[in-house]
Amino acid sequence: MLGITRAQLLGLALPGMAVLALFFALPLSVVVAEAVRGGGEAFLRMFADALFWRGLRGSLALSLSASTISLAAGFLVALNLSRMRPALRTMLMFFISLPLTFSGLIVAYGFILVFGRAGFVTLLLARVGVDPGAFARFIYSPAGLACAYSYYLIPRVVLLLLPVLVNFDRTQLTAAESLGASRLGALRDILIPQVAPAAIAAFCLVAAVALGAYGTALALVGTQLNILPLVIYSKISESGSDFPAAAALSLVLMALCSLVMAVGEFFAQERNR
Repeated sequence: MLGITRAQLLGLALPGMAVLALFFALPLSVVVAEAVRGGGEAFLRMFADALFWRGLRGSLALSLSASTISLAAGFLVALNLSRMRPALRTMLMFFISLPLTFSGLIVAYGFILVFGRAGFVTLLLARVGVDPGAFARFIYSPAGLACAYSYYLIPRVVLLLLPVLVNFDRTQLTAAESLGASRLGALRDILIPQVAPAAIAAFCLVAAVALGAYGTALALVGTQLNILPLVIYSKISESGSDFPAAAALSLVLMALCSLVMAVGEFFAQERNR
């Protein structure tokens, strides 16, 4: 292999292995040890706790709603970008990717400044008779949180779907329409099946991100919303110090995210084949 020995390959891999060991394997082993302390009693308490099940349902509902919104919006954006000239597409992708550089807390505070009770958009709508309190309550609701999540999930969908749509052979649609198919029928029967594996992979990726995100939710709704990341936060915040339960919850959340990502990787491999 280009004259590179196994020892040289191992030497090249050592820095990555060291980072993986220090920042993943070691912290994970500490969390596992904390969770199984006392014979795994923390897991029994967790599964018997109604708050855990409400948090699980809340996390799944939030993840599914935010991912659905992001996939629908991201697909439409990527479809339109794929029809543009490369130079214009590259420039627009720069602006679309900007939300990925912001932390969840910054996104939350931005939404508060724009859509909160004294937000810019809220005050503008108040001039035409919209109740600021009623309008602002939306951003602090689960539906508003799903929209806030979508702000930085949509760019991820666009980045995953854009290469597929750019490389799609549009002459297939033209041929189908020339044979009598409607525009929507051609999209449904030709474009969607070819894009579906990438779309499912993108959906799983953003769903996993939404499952594990907590900064935006913490800033917008605090611990009033029952989702697993905020349940974990409540276990180790000033009001609680149940570290074994927090560790057990962390492992369950990590398992859920890993399962969702595994499904996405499966469909990504199907797309590559």
